[in-house]
Amino acid sequence: MLFYGYIVLENIHFDKKIYFSKSSFVDYSLYVFNSLIMIIFSPILLSQLVIATFIFEFMYAQNIIEPISINYLSIFLPIIFTICFFIVDDFSKFLVHMLMHKIKFLWCFHKIHHSAEVLTPMTVFRTHPIEGVIFVLRNAISQGAVIGIFFFISSGELSLVTVLGANLFSFIFHLLGSNLRHSHISISYGKLVEKILISPAQHQIHHSVDKKHHDKNFGVTFAIWDYFFNTLVYSQSNQKIKYGLLDEENYSRNNIFKIYLFPIIECFTLILNSIFKSFKCIYGYLLNLKAHKLNKNNKVLQNENS
Repeated sequence: MLFYGYIVLENIHFDKKIYFSKSSFVDYSLYVFNSLIMIIFSPILLSQLVIATFIFEFMYAQNIIEPISINYLSIFLPIIFTICFFIVDDFSKFLVHMLMHKIKFLWCFHKIHHSAEVLTPMTVFRTHPIEGVIFVLRNAISQGAVIGIFFFISSGELSLVTVLGANLFSFIFHLLGSNLRHSHISISYGKLVEKILISPAQHQIHHSVDKKHHDKNFGVTFAIWDYFFNTLVYSQSNQKIKYGLLDEENYSRNNIFKIYLFPIIECFTLILNSIFKSFKCIYGYLLNLKAHKLNKNNKVLQNENS
């Protein structure tokens, strides 16, 4: 079976070694525990409605941008909104994902996702709760901003059905994509399509332990973001990938307690070290400044004595 490339059919059946592995059981456990945690904390987190309302009120108060008449475009409004909603949402996912890799204290939490040694559809839920909170906020800010802007420029013509429809479309699309990306089945779209869309095989490369694959293929749906940021890698036929982290980073292994606790400890250690280095630099600068002033004063005294 071909679809813009190839599908590796080996091990396409239910593999007990994968789905009953220690790594997979951690995925299942984190899904349950994180769901309970998010139920508790989600009411106090920002929502799309809060962001959308803030953006709308802000734009309503200014006089630079005015609402537009969309009577003749009303039939296209749901389509335009859904496209913009999807593109902004996808780019924000790419951007936050890249930052989770590039910023050290964020990587402390995101590496939990990369500690998976096998990939199953449940691996998408293998995250630290802090990362879950970050992505909830990303979702609220990016999607809420689009909703607020469109509600303003359409003079309130944007309906709840349109918003819910765009949310549902985005959710289903990404859910299906996640199921394909996090699996032991390698599905490629071929190099031409992989310049535009991220294939499951490309995301599997992103999970590779191989250093040459580190910080590559951050995209969720569109590959164009990776192309622009020079982080795009194409899939290869019959690619063999070892998943997980390097030994020096894989301190948690498959221990739930360590998975929850150690990233917090590592993050605070990094922050404290940064603060200490900052104070050390400031202290060194003040010492040099003081020495410079003393030398200047000594020279003035010598000139006066002479």
